[in-house]
Amino acid sequence: MGIIYAVMVPHPPVAVPEIGGGREKEIQPTLDSYAAVADLVAKVQPETIVLSTPHATMYRDYFEISPGKRAGGSFSRYGHPEVNMSVSYDTEFVDCLCAGCRKAHMAAGSDYEREPELDQGTMVPLYFVNKKYTDYKLVRVGLSGQSLVEHYKLGQLIQKTADELGRKVLYIASGDLSHCQLQSGPYGLKPEGPEYDRRIMQTMSSGNFEELLEYDPVFLEKAEECGHRSFCIMAGALDKKSVEIKVLTHEATFGVGYGFVIYKVTGDDPERSFLSRYLEKEAEGEEEIAASSDPYVRLARAEVKAWVTDRKRIPVPSWVTDKMRTTRAGAFVSIHEFGDLRGCIGTISATCNNVAEEIIQNAVSACSRDPRFDPVTPSELPYLSISVDVLGAAERIESAQELDVHRYGVICSNAEGKRGLLLPDLEGVDTVEQQVKIACRKGGISINDPTLTLQRFEVVRHV
Repeated sequence: MGIIYAVMVPHPPVAVPEIGGGREKEIQPTLDSYAAVADLVAKVQPETIVLSTPHATMYRDYFEISPGKRAGGSFSRYGHPEVNMSVSYDTEFVDCLCAGCRKAHMAAGSDYEREPELDQGTMVPLYFVNKKYTDYKLVRVGLSGQSLVEHYKLGQLIQKTADELGRKVLYIASGDLSHCQLQSGPYGLKPEGPEYDRRIMQTMSSGNFEELLEYDPVFLEKAEECGHRSFCIMAGALDKKSVEIKVLTHEATFGVGYGFVIYKVTGDDPERSFLSRYLEKEAEGEEEIAASSDPYVRLARAEVKAWVTDRKRIPVPSWVTDKMRTTRAGAFVSIHEFGDLRGCIGTISATCNNVAEEIIQNAVSACSRDPRFDPVTPSELPYLSISVDVLGAAERIESAQELDVHRYGVICSNAEGKRGLLLPDLEGVDTVEQQVKIACRKGGISINDPTLTLQRFEVVRHV
């Protein structure tokens, strides 16, 4: 049968009466929505519930899928170990999904097999579901630090697996919304908090899942959101499906957004191919950017393409400027994909005959040798955005008070010869304190090291 319903739900432990101790009545709309979801599950009686949760084991570059045959958990961390549950995993579904992920070259699976405890993102929804229906097996999917696009693709593979097995599947996307909507909330009040909730409820209410992929990662981080990637997986699981949408409730009584939306699958709809549309737009946008790029970025892009496709290091092209041929300087090449960093490697000072050769050298490293990422693949080339920073001379400063995060980059060094660098004017780095702390961390230097020295430098950024 495949996926017949999908639901977007939050996971506040306070909604569990034993934990809430009466406070759960302050979020009565959330309790009513959970009752409606539980009634729905009992009515459709799915064989398998696939649940994505932000609180399962999370890796930067890997999706964990239901390791082991079963799992259990309790709310002991909230003082109530007597409130507990156990689940059996749908191991056939998991095996088929993992095989599909391997075939699609997706970093996902159950390779780190064990029987971990269930997390709150799983237990809170199932606490309410289990009151009405328990005759199901579970597939629990964790999130990762990969792009929103990769989360959507995982959802597509979940749909394919459900179809191949003929399972009657209900999908639960567990995830709170923003955590910073009240001064008294867990992360205080930030303007991005209410804005995220407004936008995400509009997106999920409309069913235009392409919008999910368009959210700026920096905005998501500032909004302190919880479930966006979970919702992206669900969107992928509903790819090319027509749906009837029922919005239940949204509230942020405790400063955290709780939203409920139900999607009933009513058939196929090729027009709802949101990832394909998004990728087409991204590829067109990058082509326009590439055509109008200045020579520094054009050179870096040319080398990335040559290296990724043919493992070639190109000679300095005839069209580069005289300044690029005669100037010697350090340079950083930064690569982003769908708004997320994909690679960044550079040199603090000149190591080549000129800055053009410096860019070629560092473009190769950024796309293939950044230890934080796998090498860029040919299929990614249309969706990459590239920038080049040419560094000015570094100068010693006496204190962080001489820094400006928008104007200067910083180099942190110590007596052991360790060194960490951070470029200026980076998204998400808003204070000098953040800048110095990150640079120290990159260099493996304690922020309290008595031998810590600071240098600042300016850059010319080419985009």
